Amino acid sequence: MAAKQAAGATKGKGARGQGPRRDPNRLIASNRRARHDYDILETVECGIVLQGSEVKSLREGRIALQDAYARVIDGEMWLFGVHVPPYVHASGFGTHDPDRRRKLLLHRRQIDEWMGRSQQQALTLVPLSIYFRDGHAKVDLALAKGRRRYDKRQAIATRDAGREAAREARAAMKGRDGDRRSR
Repeated sequence: MAAKQAAGATKGKGARGQGPRRDPNRLIASNRRARHDYDILETVECGIVLQGSEVKSLREGRIALQDAYARVIDGEMWLFGVHVPPYVHASGFGTHDPDRRRKLLLHRRQIDEWMGRSQQQALTLVPLSIYFRDGHAKVDLALAKGRRRYDKRQAIATRDAGREAAREARAAMKGRDGDRRSR
């Protein structure tokens, strides 16, 4: 009986009985389009300043990163174009503007370095994913160079060639293992 209770404690409700526990390190949203449209040169993990109802919406997995980008304004890094719909149970004072700009938390030297590189080399700051790490919302921000249409086609062709080669290798290994088993 004690073993069942101990096992049930890990699967059941949280400490206060609010529902099942969630993984503190979980992916909320990823910007798959960014990896297609840009060559990723460097990435950095940064914090994000959110309001309470935004955090609740993120925990429900409600966010859109498709047209998001970051920009440095007055020495601070800001995230634009991220749509976080209002939390359904928040009303009046507790609601937030879904399309407002959000401040990113980076060290001063990182902001200065990325601002200089993005201005000199015509690079873009693109969020790749938003996730929770140890209960704090984090953004995986990339310094990226835009791809031309022919670059995208070439990237797709190399990816498909790699998949085909892996498929052939698996088929060859499977055939070789089958020969060993028949002996």
